Amino acid sequence: MSQSNRKDNYLAGSITLLVVGALYLLDKFVHFAAHGYGWMVDKSNLLLFAAIVFLLVKADKTVGILLLLVWAILNIGLIISLLGQLSGYLLPLALIVIGLLLLYLYKR
Repeated sequence: MSQSNRKDNYLAGSITLLVVGALYLLDKFVHFAAHGYGWMVDKSNLLLFAAIVFLLVKADKTVGILLLLVWAILNIGLIISLLGQLSGYLLPLALIVIGLLLLYLYKR
């Protein structure tokens, strides 16, 4: 592991902890749920916040993409309900496209 990659990991991890800590502290004062923003401090969104920070900060996007995929798998019910009728077609199509992309990257 190179020195710059390690520094990227430390930077992304520290920013993630700062963002999550600040959100939970703000929730103690503002009470997001009372204003309709309770989802911001929902434990399942911790992975989403971490994925966004890792995608923005790190040069290597692998960890951010993996965190985003894990969040999507854990919240598949939310994604399907947001897509409505389209989810019957988009979800299998997205899985096929992702599979083809991974196969292409493997063969390359």
